[in-house]
Amino acid sequence: MFGDLSFWINWLASSVRLSTPLAFAAAGGAFTERSGVFNIGIEGMMLSGAFFSITGSYYTGSAAVGTLCGAVAGAVLGLVLAYWTVSRKADQIISGIALNLFALGLTNVLYRAIFGQISPERVAGFEPVKIPLLGDIPKLGTILFDQAALVYLAYLVPPFLAWVMFRTVWGLSVRSVGEHPAATDTAGVSVTRLRYQCVTLSGFMAGLGGAALALQGARYFTPNMSAGRGFVVLGAIVVGRWNPALAAAACVLFGAADAFQLSVQALGVGIPSEIFVMLPYILTVAALAGLVGRTRPPRKLGIAYTSEEV
Repeated sequence: MFGDLSFWINWLASSVRLSTPLAFAAAGGAFTERSGVFNIGIEGMMLSGAFFSITGSYYTGSAAVGTLCGAVAGAVLGLVLAYWTVSRKADQIISGIALNLFALGLTNVLYRAIFGQISPERVAGFEPVKIPLLGDIPKLGTILFDQAALVYLAYLVPPFLAWVMFRTVWGLSVRSVGEHPAATDTAGVSVTRLRYQCVTLSGFMAGLGGAALALQGARYFTPNMSAGRGFVVLGAIVVGRWNPALAAAACVLFGAADAFQLSVQALGVGIPSEIFVMLPYILTVAALAGLVGRTRPPRKLGIAYTSEEV
């Protein structure tokens, strides 16, 4: 059981796989919050990404097309949220909650309309692909380099987005608009355009995370499939101090908790399964509680901007 080395290797490999959807969403969400928009709607974006990725794969037979459909679905919801919060200056918390409820209702209705009351057959998804040489490394190769293609993509995208945020002019503008939008506006950079770009990017990445959630594992959709993972992502962004790479790395902790509860349940331990299901969310709350007062969010996070403030 717990003394078996294979158990721990399988658990670590599952941790990497289950953290991938969270890592994509967290890396994109860091941009939104850095720009001053609090994206509660990540949950709905991930759920929509999961549904439309399954639907795209179901109709085309291609996991790649399904992934693109899921990412685009998330980006569309990102545009909707940007319109509400940036153009219409609606309350960002309420707008995000409304988006989550809309996504939940939309996916449930479309699920029943397209697939009926029973789950469809498994669609085309991503199978593990061992990387030559690296996959043959004892233990480490099984954990890191015998995974699905989206896992390998998750190794590359968050560091690249961190480079964009901290090493490019556009990234500097994103960081400045979340700290002092009036100064950014005075410098001739459109606050509205930047926030639209960041919220749309966040939606795209959350949709990609939803696609990873759906197409790597079950490869069929179930209502409310995201199951609160979007809120875990919000915690990971704080733990990662609004750095895309660090936020994605923090997701490994939550993915490990999720993998552990699944592994322990499979062993048939005589403890109610609900106790283990709570583990990722308990870890999220504990991590946030430990960071209260130790991190400072972007100064204008959650505050709408109008040019009259200049």
